[in-house]
Amino acid sequence: MGIKMPTSSRSRSECAFTLVEVVFAAAITSVMFVSLYLGIAFGFRVSRSERENLRATQIILERMEGIRLFRFDQLSDTNLNPLTFTKTFYPNASGSQSQGITYNGSVTVDTNVTLDPTANYSSAMKKVTIQLNWVSEGVPRSRSISTYAAQNGIQNYIVSTNN
Repeated sequence: MGIKMPTSSRSRSECAFTLVEVVFAAAITSVMFVSLYLGIAFGFRVSRSERENLRATQIILERMEGIRLFRFDQLSDTNLNPLTFTKTFYPNASGSQSQGITYNGSVTVDTNVTLDPTANYSSAMKKVTIQLNWVSEGVPRSRSISTYAAQNGIQNYIVSTNN
């Protein structure tokens, strides 16, 4: 005598999935995979944009630190402080490597400084603005920074409390 298998009260057609259930499961799985792909692609795009912004900030600050080393009369000298400049995203690329995005910069030295509230020393000041422009994925982007330079510098305005 052999072992007898227990019989189920369900028929064979009740044990399988219907075609409608399979189609809905495939549709839900497809939506999940597409959403996952779009989320990952968005993350990479945000990461790339932030790297470009960081590089732009580095370029602007590098240029501004160089400008801060100039004397007051050298700020307007275009031989020392050119009005336009170009930098790349990856300047150390060599051979067949791409240097990436090109950043185009401009330097503006404004001698007509308007302060609010007005001050009698505004004629002895200059406003230096660095503007950086680049194109990323067909979208123009820009960053800028400004600072003031005084002819007499801050060292003449420090008040000594030692009497």
